[in-house]
Amino acid sequence: MIARLLLPASSLVLVATAMAQQPDEARSVALFREAGKVLQHPRCLNCHPAGERPTQTDRMTPHMPFVVRGADGHGPAGLPCTTCHRAANYAESGVPGNPKWHLAPTSMAWAGKSLGEICRQIKDPARNGGLDRAKLLDHMAGDPLVGWAWTPGGKRTPAPGTQAEFGATLREWNRTGAFCPPD
Repeated sequence: MIARLLLPASSLVLVATAMAQQPDEARSVALFREAGKVLQHPRCLNCHPAGERPTQTDRMTPHMPFVVRGADGHGPAGLPCTTCHRAANYAESGVPGNPKWHLAPTSMAWAGKSLGEICRQIKDPARNGGLDRAKLLDHMAGDPLVGWAWTPGGKRTPAPGTQAEFGATLREWNRTGAFCPPD
C-alpha cells in the first residue's frame, strides 16, 4: 500500500527545515544531568546551602565554628568569612580560601533541590543573581571562586572533571536549547 501525503511537498520541506532547527531536548537534558554531577557535589552545595547556615566537608556537616550567612552572604556583622578564610587554602590548618570567599545569595540556594529545580533556578535571572545566560555561562566556566571547587585542598574531594569541561558541558547544554530535567 502506498501512503498518501497529507501535505504538499513544499510544506514538507518547511516542516523538515523546522524540525532540523529544533533543539535536541534529550541531548540537552543529558548534558545538564552531566553538569549536575558538579552542581550537586558537596563543593558546590556547601556554598549554596538552604537556610542561613553553611555546610562544610564532603559530608556537608554544619559549619564549625557556628556561623551564619549574614545579610550579604559574607558572614555576620563583626565576623566576616574572611576572618578565617583567606585568599588561598591554608594547608597547615586545612581552612579553605579564595580572594572572593563568600556564600551564594539565598536566591541561589541549591541544597535539597532536585536537578530540575536547580536547572530552572539557574536559568531565572530573578533567582541567579541577575545573570543573563551568557553571563551565567561565563560565571560557571571562568569564575575563580567557582574554580576553587576543582582545587579545594586539604582532604576535600574536588568536583568531578575540570572547570573547563564543566563550562564546555554547560555551553553545549545552552546550545542545544537549555532544557531542564523533569523533577
